[in-house]
This record gives sequence, structure tokens and C-alpha cells, in this order.
Amino acid sequence: MQGILDADRELFLWVQQAGASELTDRLMLLLRKPATWIPLYAFLLYWVIRYARPYALPFLLVTAVCAGLADFSSASIFKPLIGRPRPCYEPALDGLVRELVGCGGQYGFPSSHASNHFALATFWYWSIYILRGQRWNWLFVWAFLIGYAQIYVGKHYPVDIIGGAALGLFIGTGGAKLFEWWHNRNQVRKTTEPYPLP
Repeated sequence: MQGILDADRELFLWVQQAGASELTDRLMLLLRKPATWIPLYAFLLYWVIRYARPYALPFLLVTAVCAGLADFSSASIFKPLIGRPRPCYEPALDGLVRELVGCGGQYGFPSSHASNHFALATFWYWSIYILRGQRWNWLFVWAFLIGYAQIYVGKHYPVDIIGGAALGLFIGTGGAKLFEWWHNRNQVRKTTEPYPLP
């Protein structure tokens, strides 16, 4: 375990330094801002209303449940339970961390940013597949970039992001199964056929 933690710190420092520049700093800070992703949320709202209107309400409700559950479980249950300090609270890294944003709460595992966005990416990916048979793999690229930015700005270790992503994948898959159950029990006249999760 100590070897994993040491490697995690080394990878954290490498990510912080890799390609570090004023431009990269601005880009990573931009990736973390919720307002940056308003066009994505607007597009998804348009898409579900345009192509799956009968399912818009449950789609939005399960989206909210996934985001809320991921945020609450990561921040209020797992972080205090596991108690792993953020890099900025680590004495061994004193003076080495490039803190581009405030340190935040003391504990960082799992990353709430990663759990929230991977939960959304996973639910959206499978629900859109259920509705239209389309695989939007780029949703996971979106979630990964937000997680990477968390490491780059000094908020989280890589293992924090991996843990948050795993939690988000679990919650998002559960949300997709709930949506699939509702979809199959409450089918209405529509122009598309359901695609069951593999």
C-alpha cells in the first residue's frame, strides 16, 4: 500500500508539472468551472426533448438523483470515513504543490468532481443507448478531462480521481438500470425501439 501511495504522489507531481504553462493553467481552471459545461447541458436537454420527449422527465429526474447521490456519498460518507488528506495538506509535499485554486476541505478521497461527472457520463451514455442505440463515448472523455484538471490544479491525487470515477460508474450504472426498468414498464407510442443494456 505504501508503494501505491508513493507512486500516486509521484504521478501527482508529474501531472502538475507536465506541460505547465500559463495557457495550460487557464485551460485547466476553465475545465473545472460549471459554467464551461452549460452548452453541454443545454444540448442534452435539447436532445432529450427533441428525440425522446416522452422520457424527458425521468431522464432529468434520474440525472439529478445520480448527481446528488454521487456528490453526497463522496463528500459526506467516503471522504470522512477514509480520511485521506488532500495534497495541499500533506507535509511531505509542502512547497511542491502548485495550488492554482483554494485547498478546500481536508480530505480528498474520493474526488467529488470525478464521482459526479462520471456518474452523469455513465447514466447519459447508457440512457441514450437505451433510447436511440447510440454510443456517446465522448462523454467519458469529458469526465476524464475534468478529473485530470483536478490533479493538475493541485486538488487531488490520481488515486482520488480513480476512486471517484469508480464510484460514479457504479452510481451511473444503477441510474441507467432504473431508467431502463421505467422505460420498459412505461412504453408509449414512439418512433424508436428500446435497446436493452448489454
